[in-house]
Amino acid sequence: MQGKIVKGIAGFYYVHVEDHGIYECRAKGAFRKDGIKPLVGDNAEIEILDEENRKGNITALLPRKNSLLRPAVANVDQSLVIFAMSKPAPSLNLLDRFLIMMKQKKLPCVICFNKQDIAEEAERRLLEETYEKCGCRVLFVSALKEEGVEELREVLKHRTTTVAGPSGVGKSSIVNRLQGSAVMETGDISRKAERGRHTTRHSELLAMGDGTYIMDTPGFSSLGVFELEKEELAEFYPEFRPYEPECRFQGCSHISEPVCGVRDALAKGLISAERYENYRLLYEELKLRKKEYKNDRS
Repeated sequence: MQGKIVKGIAGFYYVHVEDHGIYECRAKGAFRKDGIKPLVGDNAEIEILDEENRKGNITALLPRKNSLLRPAVANVDQSLVIFAMSKPAPSLNLLDRFLIMMKQKKLPCVICFNKQDIAEEAERRLLEETYEKCGCRVLFVSALKEEGVEELREVLKHRTTTVAGPSGVGKSSIVNRLQGSAVMETGDISRKAERGRHTTRHSELLAMGDGTYIMDTPGFSSLGVFELEKEELAEFYPEFRPYEPECRFQGCSHISEPVCGVRDALAKGLISAERYENYRLLYEELKLRKKEYKNDRS
């Protein structure tokens, strides 16, 4: 029998088998001997030891197509990053960092803005235009009013999706809506700081039927710089690409060189000023990191 590992706790692995349910399993000793650790998201073969009490052993792991370290999960098809449109206001610098991280992992990313019911229509149009230009699917929902949830459900269908975003933006509330029940604890936002408390404490895939799985992960408030050279950063801003042939110099950084097609496009409003500013800040951050590294070596 084959299924997918949806949770691992203290040496026990919980394997979801379509149309049968979840089996509590141990991994065979051969895995430990070979230094193989099953991951949430692994597709596994199991032998049933006790059908009535849903107990079994994992006998084999099917080949992984990918794996992530944080969160530790295998066989992910896409990432869903959730930000609120308001309360708290979205940090687009943080969003851009997340998109870079996902692109490094070669994972398609869907951006979901929650709380559309308390945001202005002009703000929605600006966010949609900005992030569709960077090659992402952009969705707007309201977990409170159940708006846009069906469209989101279709985007997730037949895929394994890791869900992430800052605390307090309604990730767990959206997951609950998708599931149709309150399967995850939800938290309130601190009125003083307008920041959410961390309500997700473990990595667990939630089965939604039809081969659809979602993983809610703990909220993040910051992401450090990446294992990138500053010269590579522009590759993660695909909206720059159409204008780069107009740059005078090959390998233009789009920061200070004369005759820069990207900066010309920026001046004409063809590139998002917010995205360009995030690019500039990240470029300087990577430049500073390299300088500090050289100083440490000398």
